[in-house]
Amino acid sequence: QVPLVESGGGLVQAGGSLRLSCAASGRTFSNYAGGWFRQAPGKEREFVAAISWSGDNTYYVDSVKGRFTISRDNAKNTVYLQMTSLKPEDTAVYYCAAAFIGSAIAVVTTNEDDYDYWGQGTQVTVSS
Repeated sequence: QVPLVESGGGLVQAGGSLRLSCAASGRTFSNYAGGWFRQAPGKEREFVAAISWSGDNTYYVDSVKGRFTISRDNAKNTVYLQMTSLKPEDTAVYYCAAAFIGSAIAVVTTNEDDYDYWGQGTQVTVSS
C-alpha cells in the first residue's frame, strides 16, 4: 500500500492562497502518477489536477486553470497543490491520490477509477 497523508488545508479569505501537500508515508511514490480531487458539501467528488510521475505533464479542470499548480518532489515522495486566487466555490475537502502507472512515466489521468490509493482528505474553506 501507499499510505498518503495530506496537509496544508485551512480557512482563508477569498483571493488568498494555500499550499496542500501529499506525502507518501512509508513508501516511495515511484511509478505512481499523482492527482488531487475535491468534494464540496452535497456534491460528487471531482477531479482537480493531475501530474505524471516524471512531472513533465500536468492537467487541470477548467475552473482552476491559471490559479492552481500541481507539482511533485520525487526525492521527498511528495505531491503539492499550490492554490492562489481562491474563491468561495473552491471550498471542499481535498483528496490526494496515487495511480500506479508502471513504466509510463509521462502518463496523467483524470479518471478517479484509475487511482489506487487515496489520502484521508484535508478541508479547505474559503470565506467571501
